[in-house]
Amino acid sequence: MSDQVPIRNVPSGVPGLDDILGGGFPELSFNLIAGGPGCGKTTLGQQILFANATSERRGIFFSVIGEPPIKMLRYQQQFSFFEPDKINDAVRFVHLGEEAMAGGLATVLERIIEEVDRTNPSIVVVDSFRAVVRRVLAMGPLGERDLQGAVQRLALHLTSCEATTFLLGEYDDGEHDSTLFTVADGMVWLYQSVERNSVVRKLRVMKMRGQGQIPGLHTVRISKDGFAAFPRLLKPEERLETADGSRVTTGVVGLDEMLAGGIPSGHSVLIAGPSGSGKTVLANQFILEGARRGEPGIIAVFEKRPNDYLQTSPHGAEFKRLISDGKVKVIYLRPLDLSIDETLLALREAVQRIGAKRAVIDSLSGLELALAPTFREDFRESLYRMMGALTGLGTTVLATVELEDSFTHLRFSPQGIAFLTDTIIMQRYVEIDSQLRRALAVVKVRGSAHSKDLREYTINDDGLVVVGAPLTGYDGILTGSAVRRAPPE
Repeated sequence: MSDQVPIRNVPSGVPGLDDILGGGFPELSFNLIAGGPGCGKTTLGQQILFANATSERRGIFFSVIGEPPIKMLRYQQQFSFFEPDKINDAVRFVHLGEEAMAGGLATVLERIIEEVDRTNPSIVVVDSFRAVVRRVLAMGPLGERDLQGAVQRLALHLTSCEATTFLLGEYDDGEHDSTLFTVADGMVWLYQSVERNSVVRKLRVMKMRGQGQIPGLHTVRISKDGFAAFPRLLKPEERLETADGSRVTTGVVGLDEMLAGGIPSGHSVLIAGPSGSGKTVLANQFILEGARRGEPGIIAVFEKRPNDYLQTSPHGAEFKRLISDGKVKVIYLRPLDLSIDETLLALREAVQRIGAKRAVIDSLSGLELALAPTFREDFRESLYRMMGALTGLGTTVLATVELEDSFTHLRFSPQGIAFLTDTIIMQRYVEIDSQLRRALAVVKVRGSAHSKDLREYTINDDGLVVVGAPLTGYDGILTGSAVRRAPPE
């Protein structure tokens, strides 16, 4: 049996896309990039082209029906991936509008083959091949037979010339082209999801021969840098077992006592409480305690910009010093129509960049509001993936969530997300002796014993401090109005 020739991949030049594809586009493959109008097919095709074309491995961009090259280049040169120095050397643009109008598919194919034979490119992009296909299919059965032969001839010729090919086509969701779909080695479908005032771009790899692509819909975003893709993380084999039985101190002595020494390492923790109860203060102490112990940390904020966030902390000056020293990183995530995969990618990169052992998400309520409406429906599933991915990187994660104080029933999170975390710390307002006080309790610590007491706490210039003994001798503390229990007679 002869040795197998390894298949090399052509990188897409799009952050995150090669992971989704299973390593990139196979070299010499015949690919279709499809989607509705305005999905970014031309931008993606040119980004792939400029990422791979060199003086030694040239690329050709054929525009069939649509914008002439001069007009298209005016828009595309605004992207950072566009390299003007490559034009007419590494990258050539050829307009086939006259051929398409005069001779149809046959003439277009002849011109493509002629240019390929003359310049021997490694990358070929045809935009939009679908425009010619529609004209051919309008001829009925005869046109369909012509199309089958033409597509197979084109694919065979470009492959024999050692070119990796990308056909760009405008297809509606669910539209089927049996001839082209069968011949294509790879198919990437682009979508725009519109819900209320929100527009979210998504991508799906429908087909990629010989490679294990990541299934499902993946969020993409077009910015001044072009396309960026955000894979649905994490793949199961990337998850790590990090819990080693050690404890992570919170920076609050009394709370650590209630947690039997601290938070189990690698746990995900939920701090639930009403507005003003001190959730952010406790989260800040958790990060500061880690930095003082040589454990770098990250804070993801959604409701305030980093400078405003630090100004509200009792330890703002210390935070700024730790940020300057690279021991703490504050990430502000509030772009328009945010996706959970963008959030997770930003957090993962920050954790890996500074080697973070602690992470704070402040808050889940703000994160949910920042998400595009289409992602809010899957908030629980997304949060499950986020917590698993971050703890899998070896971090202990603390997330805050705002609850409206309710004294008619007891709950620990909105939308039933409390079960997704390993540890829950509850903060409440209570009325005792005609005074409004704060009390906290450890609701659960998965796999570990913990205190069942309710204890009062205060917030001062040093942060959150648990004070006094457990709140015993009262009835109805969780109703908000505690009543001192009468002494036994």
